[in-house]
Amino acid sequence: MSNQPDLLILKMQEGSEMAFSRVYERYNEALRGIIFAVVKDDAVAEEVLQDVFMKIWNNSSSYDVKQGRFFTWALNISRNAAIDHLRSKAHKNNLKNLSRDYFVNIPEDATDEMEVQTDSLGIMKWVNKLKPTCIKIIDLIFFKGFTFKDGAAELNIPEGTLKTRHRKCVNELRNVMGE
Repeated sequence: MSNQPDLLILKMQEGSEMAFSRVYERYNEALRGIIFAVVKDDAVAEEVLQDVFMKIWNNSSSYDVKQGRFFTWALNISRNAAIDHLRSKAHKNNLKNLSRDYFVNIPEDATDEMEVQTDSLGIMKWVNKLKPTCIKIIDLIFFKGFTFKDGAAELNIPEGTLKTRHRKCVNELRNVMGE
């Protein structure tokens, strides 16, 4: 494993716009896929992605290579920004103006969208190696943007239990990805 990405991140943290541009080129598609998986709208995903990269640039000094991978740090910023957008007043007001057709339930066996989104990130091959319980938890919390409270209600388990299982599943995913 090369330290080149770490050097690139270090240069960005030092204020190099060229390094930031390379970071954008390297990560924008994957981060956009994560955002889209939550917001389900191309234009909104693009808007949130721009906000995410502004946060990455403005907060790059808060990233510490000793705490984990840069991609994981950026991915969490992306996911949180997408969820924040869904919780925003502007988004809720926008939903009020949509027709009833927008809210048609997707059949439970329609997993293609998740598979396409995660395949484009190269994550699905690892997620599919997990236990079915972990796949469901990662889908709910990570890809669908559920809060732990909402996820616990969906799975009909206590919130604390979901948090513990989620942590174990994420660790299991890390192990699978590291193989």
